[in-house]
Amino acid sequence: MSKTGEFIDAFPFQEDVLTLPVENLDDAANWYGRAFGLEEIERKTEPEPTVIMQRGGAKVGFAITGEDSTQDGAAILVKNVGAIRDELEAKGVTTANWRVDERDGEKLQVFFVVAPDGLCFYFHEPVSDDQ
Repeated sequence: MSKTGEFIDAFPFQEDVLTLPVENLDDAANWYGRAFGLEEIERKTEPEPTVIMQRGGAKVGFAITGEDSTQDGAAILVKNVGAIRDELEAKGVTTANWRVDERDGEKLQVFFVVAPDGLCFYFHEPVSDDQ
């Protein structure tokens, strides 16, 4: 098994995974770059100031929307969820609720991160029978 994890895809809790609400784009880009290993790939000023970041196949965007960040976030599908958790914790990120969820008959190994800006992230990976 690989000792590194991969980000596969990202899904929004609310409307759009590319406009998660934050107060400061530079602070968001710096924190998510350091903590999650996301790389900035685009900045826009319209319709609202936005930074788009990516790691592997997962794109996440942060925008100055005026919305409450504590009411939003994203589900991040990963490969090797244990390695991702270890990596984040090694960077000082607090993780919580390491558990197995069941959704639509599928078991998922999961954990959560609540970022300093209040956004919640649900990291998950399907559990195979051979794990």
